[in-house]
Amino acid sequence: MSASLNTATATTVATAQDPACGEPLAVLGRDVTVPLVTGGEVTYAALDYAASAPALQRVWDDVAAYAPYYGSVHRGAGYLSQLSTDLFEQSRATVAEFLDCRPGDQVVFTRSTTDSLNLLAAALPADCQVFVFETEHHASLLPWTHAQVTYLNAPRTPAEAVATLERALADREPYGPALVCVTGASNVTGELWPVKELAAAAHAHGARIVLDAAQLAPHHPVSVRDLDVDWVAFSGHKLYAPFGSGVLAGRADWLQEAEPYLAGGGASRKVSRREDGGVDVEWHTTAARHEAGSPNVIGVYSIASACRALTEAGFETLVAREQQLVTRVREGLAQVPAVRVLSLFGDDAPRVGVISFVVDGWNSSHFAAALSAEYGIGVRDGLFCAHPLVRTLLGSEPQAQGECGAPEAAPGERSLNAIRVSFGAGTPDEHVERFVRAVKELVTDGAKWQYRTEEGRCVPAV
Repeated sequence: MSASLNTATATTVATAQDPACGEPLAVLGRDVTVPLVTGGEVTYAALDYAASAPALQRVWDDVAAYAPYYGSVHRGAGYLSQLSTDLFEQSRATVAEFLDCRPGDQVVFTRSTTDSLNLLAAALPADCQVFVFETEHHASLLPWTHAQVTYLNAPRTPAEAVATLERALADREPYGPALVCVTGASNVTGELWPVKELAAAAHAHGARIVLDAAQLAPHHPVSVRDLDVDWVAFSGHKLYAPFGSGVLAGRADWLQEAEPYLAGGGASRKVSRREDGGVDVEWHTTAARHEAGSPNVIGVYSIASACRALTEAGFETLVAREQQLVTRVREGLAQVPAVRVLSLFGDDAPRVGVISFVVDGWNSSHFAAALSAEYGIGVRDGLFCAHPLVRTLLGSEPQAQGECGAPEAAPGERSLNAIRVSFGAGTPDEHVERFVRAVKELVTDGAKWQYRTEEGRCVPAV
């Protein structure tokens, strides 16, 4: 990397050091105020980290320091192009270190977790069987349309998850290539899954495993080597890094043997015309094989910056503080009899800062709208792009039809949706305290405002 960019970045980091241990990391939007329907303004409490976490100030400043040096990647001989290419490849090395990848593993940059898993789905060998629990986010539940898929019922304990997978793998016919896809932390319940044990079960039965770490990587260290997973996928926008980038990291063989995910410049190593008028293409065997087109260097650099920031802050400290917030929220909700927290594995299951619940007598969309309009608190309501899981937890048939976030049920169907509060390294204590207080007040006193349905959502009535 050039001395100029090193100097600029060093200056940025020196002026954007994260707060002392025990304090939230600095994020963008922490001072944004929003109006309340009851009058006045309040600092916005962003408690929807599971959808998109706010950008770390450190990441934003690092990107700003690089922006004047922006240039095309792998495309030019000019100084800025060479510098940007160097930055791009250094970011790949940073991500590999963050994930504790093995020698020979590839880090492919994508647009998101969804994109990463669709890339892997396109690289499956012929006749590959896929095993996936119904509890997965749609990003890991749906990409396997060209494979023989076995959907496994929701387990009620980690041990049951492992036993269910072992039975399914042992019974598969024919015995050929197989892939298991599993989440690291549920985007609905926040519960941690027994990834290492599931990986051992997969490998014992000749299968491979991909970890959806979209909700795990922002909250816990992820070691490809220690967990012994074959691939891991995650998104930058959940890791405090904006600009629309993701990662697929892991074994290279299936990726090298597959046709490029996108055909175009960057993926091709050599293209020549044939005498019959067609073209012959020699594709790259490196990660570039699946990175056709001009890459999102700013998005990639933001992921690398976030990886460095979280590593330097120390996951031990971050996890400890987040667990204090989890305890505060769970204890606060437990004091409200009308609230039911959703869980697969029970109250004692370890979890990240993602908690979903329903409130007796309230439509979840109405409750979420009141939290926003009357308290300045942003949460998520709906089925969280995990329809089968939420419907199972709410006691409906997993295959029932429904629309994410629909506040009203179709004729003859129950209204099924939940509320999700999620937080992380940038969440101030006050936001959690305000949320708990707001839940208690809404349940006890009701909403102070009237609401109506508009385009499928509950909104304050004007």
